[in-house]
Amino acid sequence: MAVKPVAPDRFDCKDAIGGHGRPDPAAIYAAPGVFGEPRDDVDLYGAGIRLNAFEARIAKLLGKDAAVFMPSGTMAQQIALRIIADRDGLRTFAAHPTNHLTLHERDGVTRLHGLHLVPLATTLTPVALADLQQLAEPVATLLLELPQRELGGLLPAWDELVAMTDLARERGWHVHLDGARLWESAPYYGRTYAQIAALFDSVYVSFYKGIGAIAGAMLCGSRPLIEEARIWQRRHGGNLMALYPYANVAEASFDLRISKMKSYRDAAQWLAKIVAAQPGTVRVQPLPPPTNMFHSYLRVPADSIAKRVTAIARKHGVWTILRTAPTAIDGITKWEISTGDATLALGPERARVVLEQLLA
Repeated sequence: MAVKPVAPDRFDCKDAIGGHGRPDPAAIYAAPGVFGEPRDDVDLYGAGIRLNAFEARIAKLLGKDAAVFMPSGTMAQQIALRIIADRDGLRTFAAHPTNHLTLHERDGVTRLHGLHLVPLATTLTPVALADLQQLAEPVATLLLELPQRELGGLLPAWDELVAMTDLARERGWHVHLDGARLWESAPYYGRTYAQIAALFDSVYVSFYKGIGAIAGAMLCGSRPLIEEARIWQRRHGGNLMALYPYANVAEASFDLRISKMKSYRDAAQWLAKIVAAQPGTVRVQPLPPPTNMFHSYLRVPADSIAKRVTAIARKHGVWTILRTAPTAIDGITKWEISTGDATLALGPERARVVLEQLLA
């Protein structure tokens, strides 16, 4: 599904409906915690005091033996699945048909690693225990995404999640977590990150989505898995001479925002109610949102959306929609919203004013 920007730029808007606001490179690098002692801050080909301490910190937080920082989640997840496929001699993995590797990575997992998807559920339904019970084809890895982005951020109930991972282990499958939004999922479960990650053999986490860093991800798991992942990172060209511009910003952003995940989720819940109440909104999914993200389906022509976004930005200084995606239904557009610092600063009253104009 093609996603396109609504307008070529965001003007000089200081405020926004979603996310953390427009990135300011100068402010990012000047933020407290980004740079300290140069000798400790700078890494060389994956070895550095601060980088390796950050890896150990995240591994401990998730209850895993080790972690490796990588430039992207695309790299981290393909590497994890490749290692397990080689280990087990199976070139298949089971996942939702809209998983990130299949939908957004240009078939890299197949073309680079020869791995093939065994789809679970349908494009419109989340993965459930019954889907795993009916799976007859042998697979090396079960990949679960928390939350399922393409379904608006749905999360399985805790007991369902435990049952699915228990069944996978009974069948000898490696269980991998696409935790691009794991940080944002914890308030829903009311459990620690280590308790959630304990259900999985390997975990990928992102530092640029809810955390708001420039880029960067970590793959966490057993020490042998991570040692082999470092070799594959080199093969992928991801073992850059220095990663500190990404890793230091990731750590500083993590410290700034990890404690705000419940606030972001709460903001998504009041924002979703406002969006759902507008006459131009067909549906909000899910309602209420279990995390800081949700999808809204709009009966507003795409060209009208672009004009309204521009007018609101000029009049109110608030950026509303950054991009939209078409749907299978003519005249209905999808808008994905993720809340963050910008949403908290905007507040429900100002948000209601601009959304009433946007979705009239």
